[in-house]
Amino acid sequence: MATTLKMMTLFTVFCFLFIVELQVNSEGFRPAEALKMNCPPACAYRCSKSSRHKMCIRACNTCCQRCNCVPPGTSGNADVCPCYANMTTHGGRLKCP
Repeated sequence: MATTLKMMTLFTVFCFLFIVELQVNSEGFRPAEALKMNCPPACAYRCSKSSRHKMCIRACNTCCQRCNCVPPGTSGNADVCPCYANMTTHGGRLKCP
């Protein structure tokens, strides 16, 4: 009976330490930040042929920061980045160039 109690206590302490270790290690690794896209160069290329360059850059950077994605090329390819392609303005028009 005493051996079972000692084993149960040891197991509980081990589980507690394991959970604490997992929390400490997970705070140091942030995969979302590690995979964040570099928006300005991607948007500069995306808007390079736009007739309204400044407005395109502003909208593209907003969309890129929210979706973490910019479709390749200077236009089209919306299927690559659905979040970017489906974002709309308050008026219901497509926001992202």
